Amino acid sequence: MAKGLLKRIGAFFGKEKSDAPVPVTPAQGRRIIPEEEHQIRRQDLDDNAMKVVYRLIDGGHDGYLVGGCIRDLLTGEKPKDFDVATSAHPEEANELFRRSRLIGRRFKLVHVRFGRELIEVATFRAGHDSHPANTDGEHGRQNASGMITRDNVYGTIEDDALRRDFTVNALYYCVKDHSIYDFANGYEDIQNRVLRIIGDPEARYREDPVRMLRAARFAGKLGFDIEPHTAAPIKTLAPLLKDIAPARIFDESLKLLQSGYAEAVYDHLQEFDLFEPLFPQTQQALQSERGELVETLLLNALRNTDRRLAQRKSVTPAFLYAALLWYPVQNLMQKLIEEQRMPPLPALHEAANQVIAQQVKSTAIPRRFSTPIREIWEMQIRLPRRDGKRAQRLLEQPRFRAAYDLLLLRENSGEELNGLSRWWTEYQSADEQKRMQMSNAVGKGSKPRRRRRKKPASNDE
Repeated sequence: MAKGLLKRIGAFFGKEKSDAPVPVTPAQGRRIIPEEEHQIRRQDLDDNAMKVVYRLIDGGHDGYLVGGCIRDLLTGEKPKDFDVATSAHPEEANELFRRSRLIGRRFKLVHVRFGRELIEVATFRAGHDSHPANTDGEHGRQNASGMITRDNVYGTIEDDALRRDFTVNALYYCVKDHSIYDFANGYEDIQNRVLRIIGDPEARYREDPVRMLRAARFAGKLGFDIEPHTAAPIKTLAPLLKDIAPARIFDESLKLLQSGYAEAVYDHLQEFDLFEPLFPQTQQALQSERGELVETLLLNALRNTDRRLAQRKSVTPAFLYAALLWYPVQNLMQKLIEEQRMPPLPALHEAANQVIAQQVKSTAIPRRFSTPIREIWEMQIRLPRRDGKRAQRLLEQPRFRAAYDLLLLRENSGEELNGLSRWWTEYQSADEQKRMQMSNAVGKGSKPRRRRRKKPASNDE
């Protein structure tokens, strides 16, 4: 089997001639786009994903590259990952690979590992109602609102194509003749730059409300128009996102906001009322008297994230969430200071606790991110206190850089901070003597004059 696999891989990359191509008989509704038309270069395909496909084929199963990787290659994007669809059931696929594991209960998948790379292998899915394997609901279930709670009904490649979300994601790359199989007119929709859901839009969104977020993400990322029937039910059904597990919504929020197209995605989220279920406190702040200031900070944070990703710099959810939730925290902190006479730092800690506790009901925030978020916020209170040796100690804090970036965004967004970000910018580039002068100057200007206490009169006088 290994020898056959090597032979096939060699043929794929042109290192040796392959056997005669297997004839493909078009099924009803299937369009075959030949290599000379779609012009996807073989060297742009992932080596490890191809190994997985050939291994499946040598094991007696069908295997295809599928979905987003094909869509991205056709639109000139570099795929982030490559997925595989197969006729092999998850247990059968898992047995073919040494470094693989079976995951999921609601939706069984196989993950095949090649070092740090993970190839996801999914079995062809079919509809629940009409499939004989699901007469008892054991393999596929939906709740009263239509949401799929289990999706392990297996079928053919044609069934699988119709179970996918959007037409542009229902494209299958066949390694036997290097053609693309199109069952839902997705190839033409890519040419026309249109995002269209497969099937009845309302029913498909009820099956999985996260598809509405995916519509916003793909439209923002690809610059596609959302087809009118696909867009029509989204505003009405947006509240269904509140029924999705917060952990899953957190993962989806990262895809939305850390994909490199966050600003464009945000426009679609607001257009279809999808932002409020994700960040209800931020949406409330956007509708307040300071709404313009809040949105300016939010947009600057998203642009900053997009720019860093374009420059191949790292980004962290902690910073983005700290920026998105800053005004809810600041507003609550001011309320606690004014109404309960709390000092600023304890007020901030209490506000942070309440805001994060409320946010995790919508999007779960792992502790590895919630702790840095709190520290970035706390630094906003400490950064103005920069006299004496305080400035140098703050500069040495692990969260200083993230806190300084948020400070820059705040002041650049119109928040009045008396040039604090400029001071810190200058301080970082100054030598030791200049830093001492800057800190001393702040100290002289900020310390109140102490009044001399009068000595009590002596009893002897």
